[in-house]
Amino acid sequence: LLTHLLFSSRFNWSELTPLGLWGRTHGLQTENSEFLLEGMPFRILGGSMHYFRVPREYWEDRMLKMRACGLNTLTTYVPWNLHEKERGKFDFSKNLDLRAFLSLAAKNGLWVILRPGPYICSEWDLGGLPSWLLQDPEMQLRTTYKGFTEAVDAYFDRLMRVVYKKGGPIIAVQVENEYGSYAKDPNYMNYVKMALLNRGIVELLMTSDNKNGLSFGLVEGALATVNFQKLEPGLLKYLDTVQKDQPKMVMEYWTGWFDNWGGPHYVFDADEMVNTVESILKTGASINLYMFHGGTNFGFMNGALEADEYKSDVTSYDYDAVLTEAGDYTSKFFKLRQLFSMVIGQPLPLPPMIESKASYGAILLHQYISLWDVLPALLQPIKSEFPVNMENLHLNDSIGQPYGYVLYETVIFGGGHLHSRDHVRDRAQVFVNTMYVGELDYNSVELSIPEGQQGFRQLRLLVENRGRVNYGLALNEQRKGLIGDIFLNKTPLRNFKIYSLEMKPAFMKSLQHVSGWSSVPDYFVGPAFFRGRLWIEQQPQDTFLKLQGWEKGVVFVNGQNLGRYWKIGPQETLYLPGPWLRRGGNEIVIFEERTAGRIIQSVDIPYLGRTQYVD
Repeated sequence: LLTHLLFSSRFNWSELTPLGLWGRTHGLQTENSEFLLEGMPFRILGGSMHYFRVPREYWEDRMLKMRACGLNTLTTYVPWNLHEKERGKFDFSKNLDLRAFLSLAAKNGLWVILRPGPYICSEWDLGGLPSWLLQDPEMQLRTTYKGFTEAVDAYFDRLMRVVYKKGGPIIAVQVENEYGSYAKDPNYMNYVKMALLNRGIVELLMTSDNKNGLSFGLVEGALATVNFQKLEPGLLKYLDTVQKDQPKMVMEYWTGWFDNWGGPHYVFDADEMVNTVESILKTGASINLYMFHGGTNFGFMNGALEADEYKSDVTSYDYDAVLTEAGDYTSKFFKLRQLFSMVIGQPLPLPPMIESKASYGAILLHQYISLWDVLPALLQPIKSEFPVNMENLHLNDSIGQPYGYVLYETVIFGGGHLHSRDHVRDRAQVFVNTMYVGELDYNSVELSIPEGQQGFRQLRLLVENRGRVNYGLALNEQRKGLIGDIFLNKTPLRNFKIYSLEMKPAFMKSLQHVSGWSSVPDYFVGPAFFRGRLWIEQQPQDTFLKLQGWEKGVVFVNGQNLGRYWKIGPQETLYLPGPWLRRGGNEIVIFEERTAGRIIQSVDIPYLGRTQYVD
């Protein structure tokens, strides 16, 4: 256990709260290697939680748990691709009401470090950048390319007007995010800094990079901070080589790690984590825990990695963080609470009671409708001589299709050798008429198409966007769907009917009323939609859906997209928040690509897969 002697000065922040200092004048400043807040010494004990990954009804619960752990600051990213889904149309309502989130943080005694990007990484599709930017074939993301900066300017105009108020809970604003690992344009960081200053931001500016990117991600007038999990000798002193006499801050201390489909569920040892946090605090540094509470990549919003190969992130963003995906305590919480209480030297608020979870048992999916029957009823195809990538389809007021699936249909005569030339992004199921013949993806680029009887047949490619890469140098190459020609017997296919399957709420609503639903037979192969009903007598509680016997697809509950499942794991349960359920009947719809089960299980314990310790 820590003793009081380990910390040369004690920090009593009980007076330094957002509501206590409302209308403050100085804000957060740096002086002689320490932070000052309204002229008083201050140390940031922060935690990351993203409002867009947590149901709004639970924001306050998670904030109270932050305070009970001993934290005084909340950090959040801001996802541009949710706030401006269509160019020029902004959304700051419901679960995206960032102003309400910030007010709630202030009410609960938490300062805020805002990380508005425009790029946020965060294992989020395209690092939070809207996919409609990629309609421009010359687009250079994260540079001073005119097409990019004009879009950022319009977004920041609205964002800063909505969320920023001098004297409020925001004490620091981050300039971009880990730009030192990208560093394609030496003028870009200054552009982002000025974009913030020109919109009235007067708070302390910060940058955030890992050690290797630190010296390339600097911008004059912003405090450099560092991101890591293992504290290498001399790492914090390395900050002195890029900036003299400044307070040290770990902007992202990684409390766990994220998972990819087909890999393990990563965990990071709680004792090792707390010992490292203690070592950081002994140096006098400030810290932010990334993540304090990870939450969920609901819908189609998960990101992906592309190092040696493309790997998409799972739906859960549990992250093996301080709180679980559903907001429950872990051993990390109690060990950190003990540590931080020693640092602060005063009693902490009591941790809120745990919300119990429900096990609603087996849910029968009693009806289904084949995708092939849905097409003529609900979808108008786009006709094109050539294949068109998702982002450039003429849809949604010309912003294209950002997420989901696209079906490409053309007519062939006979069979032969189908070759994708690596133009499938990211995974295509291939059908002749309605017969499944195989898959094309990054590793499988060719298929044999069986010869049929005389006459023409439909060749169909159902392509899934599995999530755009969110980190690395390949951001400009994240167009999805078919990004070029597909060849049959060395001849490029032409004259496509293209169906958009974004599965937006209006589509899911129409699907409920379409004729053609029938009882599920003993054996059925997708792609198809299945539906059933979960009946709840009492006040609904959080639960987890287990999809044993199902292969790959997406789950919707009362119109809300819970995210993807895939039998290759590691994740085996999907988190279903209680506030998204209602007393009485709850409509469950599953889009299954291949092999469907007949039931799903509602269980009270999540299973995120076989674990592997982070190296």
